[in-house]
Amino acid sequence: MPIPIGPSLRLILDAAGGVAEVTEATVAAIWQRWLGPQRFNRKLARLDRAALVERPARSHDTERVIRLTEAGRLTAWGGRNPVTCWRRPWNGSWRLVLFDVQESKRSDRIKLQRQLRRLWFGYLQDSVWISPDPADALRRALGGLAVDAATLTLMEARPCSGETDADLVAGAWDFGRINRHYDDYLEILRSLSAASGVRARRSWLQVEWKAWCRAVQSDPLLPEALLPRFYRGCEAWERRQERMQRLLDLD
Repeated sequence: MPIPIGPSLRLILDAAGGVAEVTEATVAAIWQRWLGPQRFNRKLARLDRAALVERPARSHDTERVIRLTEAGRLTAWGGRNPVTCWRRPWNGSWRLVLFDVQESKRSDRIKLQRQLRRLWFGYLQDSVWISPDPADALRRALGGLAVDAATLTLMEARPCSGETDADLVAGAWDFGRINRHYDDYLEILRSLSAASGVRARRSWLQVEWKAWCRAVQSDPLLPEALLPRFYRGCEAWERRQERMQRLLDLD
């Protein structure tokens, strides 16, 4: 999950994320345009303490620069790197979790379902969940759960009775809902030019951030080979990157 941050901190992260590194003076100027005469240095120090940015000293000039750390980049992206996820390899095998936890152990079942959702497994049918990724992360996540091994099975499999991988994707994840989240987000991006005044811009930053997190956190970010034909996530990501770059050029 992304680190909760307000719109003012988002502005710094987005400005620094638009390029490899950006000077403090440039970010301060963007801050002034968007949010007015507020305490920029205090907000920047907060990101510094959280290890989301770094400000390396450079000997060849006196102008300080801001770079995002890896944690800062993930935070600016909503907690996950979509491009890395889309480009990850897939060997053609599905990982299945099959379980039948008794009603007397309902709390264990709920914990297991939460872990599966947190790892973006898809709910295929009854107590069958699927993922294209190796099950190592799931095994580690299940380490503290008191689930009887006889009621829980992890398997690797491929469809063998006429079903396609696209059929499994459509059955396990609600891409209609996921696409609606991205469409809502794209509509918010299109409203950027309508934002005027400090209050409106702060509100827009907050709405944009929440909408992006809602979309990316609902999305399993499947490997490219498994993405549905009408998937909207890639376009939303590209438009978001373009908007971040334009942030550096706003008048």
